[in-house]
Amino acid sequence: MPEQQSTQHSAQAPRAASDPLRFPRLEQVTQPNVQTEQAAHYLNRRPQTLRGWACFEDGPLRPLRINGRLAWPVAEIRRITRAEGSANV
Repeated sequence: MPEQQSTQHSAQAPRAASDPLRFPRLEQVTQPNVQTEQAAHYLNRRPQTLRGWACFEDGPLRPLRINGRLAWPVAEIRRITRAEGSANV
């Protein structure tokens, strides 16, 4: 009888954006801007949400567009996360 190999479906595979080990803590980031997936991780949002903010220009922060790619300012991410943290106190 042939051995059955187990397959891992995409629904069972861990999501890279939700993996806390993939990105450094926000306090340790030294770059002025981060990519969409990393910004979404810090803001606890899905990357597609941030892309919508960029497209419709209706989010709490606006990205820079560098060679057609979105770059999210770390200073603004820190400002937003501090404001959300103090509102929950």
